[in-house]
Amino acid sequence: MKQAIFPGSFDPLTLGHYDIIKRGVTLFDEIIVAIGVNSSKKYMFTLEERKQFIEKAFIDEPRVKVMTYKGLTVDFCKSINVDFILRGLRNPADFEFEKAIAHTNRDLAPIETVFLLTSANTSYIASSIVRDVIRNNGDYTKLVPKSVTL
Repeated sequence: MKQAIFPGSFDPLTLGHYDIIKRGVTLFDEIIVAIGVNSSKKYMFTLEERKQFIEKAFIDEPRVKVMTYKGLTVDFCKSINVDFILRGLRNPADFEFEKAIAHTNRDLAPIETVFLLTSANTSYIASSIVRDVIRNNGDYTKLVPKSVTL
């Protein structure tokens, strides 16, 4: 079975994330959405809320699993025997950042990173923008799947 992890904080899950996951299941037998836990990061949503947002969004897609992890993504891949990391790219800055991480991961383990370009209609969406819209009482529902509720 060809599996890939799609790592991130998903604070919260956005339509951009959703798009990459939906397209990823056409390339892999299973996508593991891997929620990274970083104790130095301040999250808007709890780990359990973020996990539920993703599980509800993909309730009808058995090839999407949700797991949490701490530490290096590449170590998590090795621990669950997954050889691929799936990443979405919105713009050239994302590419440069993600390229450096992908090269580092390949130095640490035989893990391949697969990049998908975000769809044009979601390329501007970032979790940080969604959080700012929420903090300022804006209509965040246009930026996230229906499963993301306050």
